[in-house]
Amino acid sequence: MSRTRTALRRAGAVTALTAAALLAAAGVASAHVTVHSDSYAKGAADGVLTFRVPNEEDNASTTKVQVFLPTDHPVLGVLVHPQDGWTAQVTNTKLKKPIKTDDGTITDAVSEITFSGGKIAPGQYEDFNVAFGQLPDDTDQLAFKALQTYSGGKVIRWIEEAHGGQEPENPAPVLKLTAKAAEEGDSSTASPTDSKSAAGTRSTTSAGDSTARGLGIAGLVVGVLGLAAAEFAVAGARSTGNRAE
Repeated sequence: MSRTRTALRRAGAVTALTAAALLAAAGVASAHVTVHSDSYAKGAADGVLTFRVPNEEDNASTTKVQVFLPTDHPVLGVLVHPQDGWTAQVTNTKLKKPIKTDDGTITDAVSEITFSGGKIAPGQYEDFNVAFGQLPDDTDQLAFKALQTYSGGKVIRWIEEAHGGQEPENPAPVLKLTAKAAEEGDSSTASPTDSKSAAGTRSTTSAGDSTARGLGIAGLVVGVLGLAAAEFAVAGARSTGNRAE
């Protein structure tokens, strides 16, 4: 009888620990600072980028967020949407290579936006909206490195870029750009219909990735539960055999 109880305790402990670890891993994966938007083509004009900042700490609030815009592929005409409780400080940088546009030559661009004065409590998130005049047309994606500061002084550096298809521990928010729209008179901006279609595809892909991740985690949990059930069955059979003897 004691062997049966020991087996049951062991199987129950393994199941609980494994399930907890899997759920914790899923929580960490969803706590990254990310950038959200419609699907934009290279060189797209007049749009909005949303930087979503979740609080992943239990006993501290996020009190400052710094977003760094790439200067090797600059984003032009940046405007920050007012955020209740937050103050935005914008830093401009002189470009190494001026950019010629229909409105003239651009010699500087925004390189950093710092949001401070507000608070993101544990278990909450904040969206920071940034409008742009034009995206670069010479890159497939834009990485926006970010620093997240907590009330206790801890700083999380979301600055790592993925290599070899593996997601780093602290990934930088990345915006992927689609191919330029081939339209007469304006090849830099996708039509509203194309943008909506691409946005729908992006949303579906994102949802599919999230669903796949959820199903994978659920499958692992079910597998662990199955192993536990098998252990229970073996323990029960041993117990029945002992009583029969």
